[in-house]
Amino acid sequence: MASAEFEAAVAAVGTLRKDPGNETKLRLYALYKQATVGDVTGKRPGMMDFVGRAKYDAWAALEGSSMEDAEAEYIETVDSLVAAG
Repeated sequence: MASAEFEAAVAAVGTLRKDPGNETKLRLYALYKQATVGDVTGKRPGMMDFVGRAKYDAWAALEGSSMEDAEAEYIETVDSLVAAG
């Protein structure tokens, strides 16, 4: 079960005034999936599905990380983005 701090960080992402960029958004996606689902599931999307493939690869890179560690890094990343304005 996700902590209240994690839920607050998830909500805070929607209120960011500055776009954090694609790399950071991909990292946040992967951390969120690892924190809520665990290791990557399903087949890797085909080569023409660029976005799906990038998301899958970002999530797969975290394979073996604990859900708690991913949650903590997600919170830390969002906190730094909020602090940066």
